[in-house]
Amino acid sequence: MTAYKQTLSFRVFLFLLLMVPVQITLTAAQQSPQVSPAGQKCLDCHESITPAVVEQWRGSRHAAARVDCNSCHQANPGDPATFDHYGLKIAVIVTPNYCARCHAKQAKEFEGSHHADAAKFIGSLDNVLGEVVEGGPAAINGCMQCHGSTVAYRGEGKFDAANWPNSGIGRINPDGSKGSCAACHGRHAFSSAQARQPENCGKCHMGPDHPQIEIYSESKHGIQFRANLAKMNLDSKNWIVGTDYYSAPTCATCHMSATSNQPVTHDTGGRISWTLRPAVSVKLDNWEKRRAAMKDVCSNCHATGWVENFYKQYDLTVDLYNEKFAKPAKALMEKLYAGGKLTRTPFDEQMEWTYYEIWHHEGRRARMGTAMMGPDYTQWHGFYEVSKHFYNDFLPEAEQLEPGITKSVLATDWHRWKAGMKPEELKQILEFYQQRYKQ
Repeated sequence: MTAYKQTLSFRVFLFLLLMVPVQITLTAAQQSPQVSPAGQKCLDCHESITPAVVEQWRGSRHAAARVDCNSCHQANPGDPATFDHYGLKIAVIVTPNYCARCHAKQAKEFEGSHHADAAKFIGSLDNVLGEVVEGGPAAINGCMQCHGSTVAYRGEGKFDAANWPNSGIGRINPDGSKGSCAACHGRHAFSSAQARQPENCGKCHMGPDHPQIEIYSESKHGIQFRANLAKMNLDSKNWIVGTDYYSAPTCATCHMSATSNQPVTHDTGGRISWTLRPAVSVKLDNWEKRRAAMKDVCSNCHATGWVENFYKQYDLTVDLYNEKFAKPAKALMEKLYAGGKLTRTPFDEQMEWTYYEIWHHEGRRARMGTAMMGPDYTQWHGFYEVSKHFYNDFLPEAEQLEPGITKSVLATDWHRWKAGMKPEELKQILEFYQQRYKQ
């Protein structure tokens, strides 16, 4: 075919193509969302004042559903933290009560969750450490940014700087509601995809006392997620494991998201059978039902025998921690307090710091490492640290305060090795490792 004929053929093809009606679907961010007159009034100002906020909203499902600024910020009757803003009665803080206008089921589930009660840590030993021992601003900018503060309104859209800004998950709002939906979904995109990302939970669930994000990253789950991020379909409306995605679970998969057998829930603790937070772990009310719900999630990727054996290993690990370290340590502390060997003032004596770190830091890491299949956190960040400080610090400190108080602890089978192993047992162990490592 000559060059002329090729050019002519292309022009004919292009002409025919242009004659065919083509429907182009624009994304929410590309089109101009339809808004109410009140919402447009907000946009007219905020497009220049806070343009990033407006663009976040433009790309959101809210914008596509014609949910505008006034839809969310229009004041609820009886909310004390509202004010007149250029002819509109608005609330600065969009609380769960406001979100419940459209998301009533989700708001109710959240209200019954442990997340919603996170601000109850105020008055706890943790809060004494932050507020008193460290100092008030440390708690305001540390503890309360995750747990939540009690927000005080000063009128005319102004709030007390001691407790605002704050997006803590258990924040107590001026209208009496608990929590902040934006803690997980983010203003003003309010993205489900963001809430499904493990990093979203890692803002608070990290560090020496509850390193869930670090454990997840170490685990095969976290490795699979990073390797298959493009396959996770995070923007899916339903996001059902095994249907919409299959490569890896995230925090949301296990604790919140839907399976083919159960719906999504905003009660993040509904599938947890043990509470690993206190000094001694206990099984929660209705723990069998909770565990069955979590096993349902696991079964999308793992065989029944695998799941059952995992839970046996997990239970044995928690029982080990409870019986060998947690219960004896707690009993010794209670004896020392009762006998006047320790004062009731928190953290004024070395042994209180030692005990606190054993259960609050190291013991949690050991238990959580097993729960989330992070072996390094179970072993080296967990039980190794627990053992080292229990035997080398905690027990000697107790003996110094009251000689002989640890004798009953060391006499149990758990600690028999400390009192001296039988020569034949010791010989067998040493010979094994000498043969294995040629040392």
